[in-house]
Amino acid sequence: MNKKRQTVITVTGYIGFFLLTAAIIMAGVLIYSPVAEASGGNNAVIAGVMLAVIVVLALICTLVDFLRRKFTVDKPVREILDGVERMARGDFSAKLTPSHAFEDYNSFDLIKDNVNTLAAELSKTEIFRNDFIANVSHEIKTPLAVIRNYASAIKNPALPEDTRREYAAVLEGAAKRLSDLVTNILSLNKLENREILPKPEMADVSELLRERIVQLEDTFEKKRLNFDCDIDDIITPADVGLLEIVWNNLLSNAIKFTPEGGNIFIALKDSPRFITLTVKDDGCGMNAETGAHIFDKFYQGDTSHSSEGNGLGLALVKKVVDILGGEINVESAPGEGSTFTVRLRKAEENA
Repeated sequence: MNKKRQTVITVTGYIGFFLLTAAIIMAGVLIYSPVAEASGGNNAVIAGVMLAVIVVLALICTLVDFLRRKFTVDKPVREILDGVERMARGDFSAKLTPSHAFEDYNSFDLIKDNVNTLAAELSKTEIFRNDFIANVSHEIKTPLAVIRNYASAIKNPALPEDTRREYAAVLEGAAKRLSDLVTNILSLNKLENREILPKPEMADVSELLRERIVQLEDTFEKKRLNFDCDIDDIITPADVGLLEIVWNNLLSNAIKFTPEGGNIFIALKDSPRFITLTVKDDGCGMNAETGAHIFDKFYQGDTSHSSEGNGLGLALVKKVVDILGGEINVESAPGEGSTFTVRLRKAEENA
């Protein structure tokens, strides 16, 4: 309901109150003359009758106001309080029904509408929270089970040394996965709560990307991946920590979904106002349905790679891009690979 509509309703209420007051005064005036004539001008009689009339009219007004408040004020207030109390107890299914049609909404109807909206949003938040806890529990249980089983097996004194080293490597991998999960959860929580804010400083962002590529060289070689780079030299104010989250997760994602012997293309281009990162692979790709959820927390469209990640990487990237005021797009098709494009607005130093 807009402000103009609220004003019309308020003015209507004032007019109604004015007319009621005028009617009471008019009734008193009209009654006075017959009373004066009937009493023969006896002031005591006139005063007594008029007092009685005033008391009766006052009682009528009080009754009318009581009924008005009961149905127009007390009833909607009770409904709103009941709905809010149910929400406070965790019941977000409460839905308040406005007393009027939309075009005739009053302030109480508007409050009910807002309470319904709040209940719907809290319900979604509760669902997300429960899903988040369930997903975290699942992701933690898997590496913990691996650690427990292999730690038990490695205690066997008769275990061959080669097998012991193999088990130790599995333990190390499970511990790293668990550590990465905790780190990502903490980072995502801080980003969502705005505990991490951009602190731009002059940085060589192109060198930052090159260093990350070099750090992943062993992984490239292990999968015999071919990668091509087109990186502009860019020195600009930037939050290095936030950019590393973007670089690391997009590159790791490309490596994960590119088959052995596949190709990865990485480009970092400069423009007067923007930095544009492109990461293209020729991996398995994804359909439109998967693409619609690719930035959701814990979502993994291709479960065959679930052991290589925890479904938080792209959610972190999306959150960082949003905080930096940029945009991220993905173009993909099954069997044709994926292309992620991140466009970030250049920051101002010490902004």
